[in-house]
Amino acid sequence: MRDAILGLCARPVCSLDVADVGAGTGIWSRMLAARLPASLTAVEPNDAMREQGVEDSYGLRITWHAGSGEGTGLDDGAADLLTMASSFHWVDVDAGLREFRRVLRRGGALWNPREVEANPLLAEIEGEIRRLRPDLRRVSSGRSGITATLTARLAAEPGYGPPLYPEARHVVRQTVEHYLGVWRSANDVQAQLGPAVFAKFLGRAREALAEHDVVETTYLTRAWAVQRLP
Repeated sequence: MRDAILGLCARPVCSLDVADVGAGTGIWSRMLAARLPASLTAVEPNDAMREQGVEDSYGLRITWHAGSGEGTGLDDGAADLLTMASSFHWVDVDAGLREFRRVLRRGGALWNPREVEANPLLAEIEGEIRRLRPDLRRVSSGRSGITATLTARLAAEPGYGPPLYPEARHVVRQTVEHYLGVWRSANDVQAQLGPAVFAKFLGRAREALAEHDVVETTYLTRAWAVQRLP
C-alpha cells in the first residue's frame, strides 16, 4: 500500500517532498522514510508522542514538527504528498482539507485509516472490551463512522480531483508484547475504559494469549487518496 500511495504522484520517490500529519510516534513516517524521499516532515500535536517519534526515528531523514491537521505549520505548497495514517478521524474535515490544499502542490494525495480484521482468538479479546464497557464507541478505528461517508465527502470537496480507494489485506506476526502495545496506543479505548478497567482488559488479553508466542493479526488497509487541483 505504501508503494501504491507513493506511485500516485507519478514521479520518482527521490524527488518528492512528503508530509506525514498526525504522525504519532512515527510508525508510518518511518515506512515512508525507508523509500528515501527528497524530504519527509512528520507533524504531530502531542508532545509525548512526538518526542517518542524523534527517539524512535534517530538516524533517519525525518524532520519532526509540532502541528495539527487543521494547522500544520508548514509553508504554502510545501509538499508533493501529504498523508494521514489512522489519524484523519481526529481532524475537523472541512478545516483539514482546506489546510491540506494550502500545503499541497498540485498532484498531492491524502490517505487515511486501516481496519483490523482479527482471527477468532483476537475477536474474542476485542469482545472483552464490550463486556467491560458495553456502550464504548470506537473513534480511532478504520471501522469508525467517518469511513462510511469519506469517499462521498472527498468527492464533494472543492479543489480536489475524484477520490481513489485502494485497499489491501496482509498478515502481521507480532509478539504478545507488541500486540498488547498496539492496544496501549488505542487512546479512545483507554479514555473510555479508564486506567483501572483498561489494565483489567490488558490482563485478560494477556491471559488469553498465555500459550501463544506469536500473534497473527490480519490487517485490511483502507486508503482514500485525492489529488489537489490547480
